[in-house]
Amino acid sequence: MPIWEPVLKSADCIKKLKKPILTKDDIPYEAELIFNAGVAKINGKYVMAFRNDYGASREQYEKKEKGLDCTDIGIAISDNGIDNWQVRPLPLISYKHKKNATEKSNGFDDTTRLYDPRITVIDDEIYLCLAMDTHHGVRGCIAKLNQDLTDYEIISASVPDNRNMVLFPEKIGGYYMRLERPFPVYSRGGEQFDLWASKSPDMKFWGESQLVLGAEHVPFCNSKIGPAAPPVKTEKGWLTTFHAVDKQDSGRGQTTWEFWWNKRYTAGIVLLDLQDPTKVIGMSKLPLIAPELSYEADEGFRQNVIFPGGMILEDDGQVKIYYGAADTVECVATANVDDLIALCSENK
Repeated sequence: MPIWEPVLKSADCIKKLKKPILTKDDIPYEAELIFNAGVAKINGKYVMAFRNDYGASREQYEKKEKGLDCTDIGIAISDNGIDNWQVRPLPLISYKHKKNATEKSNGFDDTTRLYDPRITVIDDEIYLCLAMDTHHGVRGCIAKLNQDLTDYEIISASVPDNRNMVLFPEKIGGYYMRLERPFPVYSRGGEQFDLWASKSPDMKFWGESQLVLGAEHVPFCNSKIGPAAPPVKTEKGWLTTFHAVDKQDSGRGQTTWEFWWNKRYTAGIVLLDLQDPTKVIGMSKLPLIAPELSYEADEGFRQNVIFPGGMILEDDGQVKIYYGAADTVECVATANVDDLIALCSENK
């Protein structure tokens, strides 16, 4: 495997499980790539909403015989948030042959796919933020789930192009708040996208948008950043992860399913003000999680990809961070909350 310069590594406080926690082999229906999951703790159980892209094997994909043109959102539940994930027998959301079909999504009849779920509980209501592909651009949407996680209703969707939305788990100053990543190709140029925040009085109408963090402020990024997992509340501030991308000038060659892949995704960590989360208190100038293990860096659909989608703060101070690796498998890492806050404080 070619060496990616500069070499990046995960923070010392991060402890990775040495194998993925969910793969295609765990899914009771057609599946190929299991990644970018959101996770929340609901009634003492760990609930995972995961993305499943399928429709072709690697051989079929590389020969261009078939494409990964089907996407599901599945549900898995665990007692400890680490292992023994029980996958529901059918997906919550399913889109087959997304490029050719237009399907209705609770009245959004231009939708061709929903993906990259982020799950948040607010006042005992369960919400799912999703990326929404349409024939007129990518929208970010918010869906409300029923309590048994078998049905959903989309209650809000942005204009194109926006995605990577995550909700704060409580109102702040009387408003719901979310982090998001619009991608303005004309005004910023190329793929230099940033982390923004918006507020809403009712979860439907969103505005008063403000920039939170620019891509140029992240030393391990030369491309784009955006939200990752929904924030967790600590005494020092809102602790949240973000994804960051750096590019090489040349592609990797045929080491991934895709012949041309010149990006590396890492996870960063930032601390936001409790009363005004558009204000950054501190940010680690080094990555929180970098692709290092074989199934993160050397194998899978797209190598060298880390993408966090869930973060749970336990009563004992342990933080579970759930992330997709290589756009192929779902993984978990742990750290102590004080160590994560210290990373943001030491590197202001």
